Amino acid sequence: MGPTQKPNVCRQLSRRALGFFSRDAGVVQRTNLGILRVLVCQESTKFKNVWTTHSKSPIAYERGRIYFDNYRCCVSSVASEPRKLYEMPKCSKSEKIEDALLWECPVGEILPNSSDYKSSLIALTAHNWLFRISATTGKVLEKIYLASYCKFRYLSWDTPQEVIAVKSAQNKGSVLSRQASIQQPVLLYLAVFHVLPFKLIGILEINKKIFGNVTDATLSHGILIVMYSSGLVRLYSFQAITEQFMQQKLDLGCACRWGGTAGTVGEAPFGIPCNIKITDTPPLLFEVSSLENAFQIGGHPWHYIITPNKKKQKGVFHICALKDNSLAKNGIQEMECCSLESDWIYFHPDASGRIIHVGPNQVKVLKLNEVENNSAQHQISEDFVILANREKNKVSQNENLPTVTASGRVVKRNFNLLDDDPEQETFKIVDYEDELDLLSVVAVTQIDAEGKAHLDFHCNEYGTLLKSIPLVESWDVTYSHEVYFDRDLVLHIEQKPSRVFSCYVYQMVCDPGEEETTNRSCEKE
Repeated sequence: MGPTQKPNVCRQLSRRALGFFSRDAGVVQRTNLGILRVLVCQESTKFKNVWTTHSKSPIAYERGRIYFDNYRCCVSSVASEPRKLYEMPKCSKSEKIEDALLWECPVGEILPNSSDYKSSLIALTAHNWLFRISATTGKVLEKIYLASYCKFRYLSWDTPQEVIAVKSAQNKGSVLSRQASIQQPVLLYLAVFHVLPFKLIGILEINKKIFGNVTDATLSHGILIVMYSSGLVRLYSFQAITEQFMQQKLDLGCACRWGGTAGTVGEAPFGIPCNIKITDTPPLLFEVSSLENAFQIGGHPWHYIITPNKKKQKGVFHICALKDNSLAKNGIQEMECCSLESDWIYFHPDASGRIIHVGPNQVKVLKLNEVENNSAQHQISEDFVILANREKNKVSQNENLPTVTASGRVVKRNFNLLDDDPEQETFKIVDYEDELDLLSVVAVTQIDAEGKAHLDFHCNEYGTLLKSIPLVESWDVTYSHEVYFDRDLVLHIEQKPSRVFSCYVYQMVCDPGEEETTNRSCEKE
């Protein structure tokens, strides 16, 4: 079954103007995005580098907004040329924002204030304050003082757009406490909140007495995930832990007495006491051992991906059923490649249940199907493969090159290029644009002394190449890179040595005359 016929943009715009989609706002939005997808991928469209900037501090991007100076300065990338939205007052190093998440208004909920229907930035500062900041003005809308008994450092979504988890830096424990062994040290804390408005669920301590030598812990979709240096990963129900071990329910802004001290919950200097202390081993939901704690859950029905916990198994992935740990048919995936950088695998973010496996010279999209005549077992099969554009004879020309020694003896030596050799086109980044339903793939080739990259758009359903965009800046494979494709915007963030950050912004433009010339020159190459 081949790709469906391209929609006619003019016909869709006419139908929209006549109100054909007025009964369902979702249909209108999908139609608009379908039109945008056609415009993005058509031959006469190109992406132009409209802005380049450099910074001594990290640069972050979230939904059309570029953040500088630890989120203090915000620039909109939606306009024809990026423009500053706001710049917050300068602050000391102890007050800087260390991590942030963008919150967007959920559909179908009645919120207390009109300002709550606009996007907000949830920010964690170096001195343990949690702020909700207007994403358009930079005004602080809500603030919570977390605690003084630990250093909170990381923000993540437990349930996207609904529940956040604030994680502390890990406490290794003092020498005296280890020697005394009177009280087992708390390894880290997790503070959990409903957002908008902030509503405290609780602060959970992960202690050595109950969990042992934990290397990391996090929350995801109501599951407490605990990891160990041995590669062991354990899963617990956070709700069950809360119901069993919460010492006292706390409400933000209310008076509280805790440990002989009185104060207001969420205000300085009292903060929020740790009110979830596990005194006994909670019920274990699931346990698995994986190399470097690599563990993912996804697919339909639920499956998980691990790497067997042996160093020689690096690059080998097992796909197993969550219900009984059985290995799926063809469930051992290994990309036969010789490269300096490892291949990687993950469940497709489009919720199709598919799996994306990325190597230096190919991207495999795998699907999970029932085995014929056996609905209890599932198998892995290829949906489609994207291959790098490489010279087929390049490796063969370099193989078995003869070498003449000083005595005149001819010695043949085997020489094989690595699969991620910089002189060959190599895949570096694979992402998914959910609104346009496109896979974006960054491919890099070393040309003379510098690397050149291009961003390719592929049909998410069939893998067909729809558009290729050259990036004008050089690409050094030794630097750290991030590339974002967001509707009609492409953004490249690069980290150079000595903490120099560069940001390159591309926007969609239509110039048929100039584009025709560009296309012809590309074809000649």
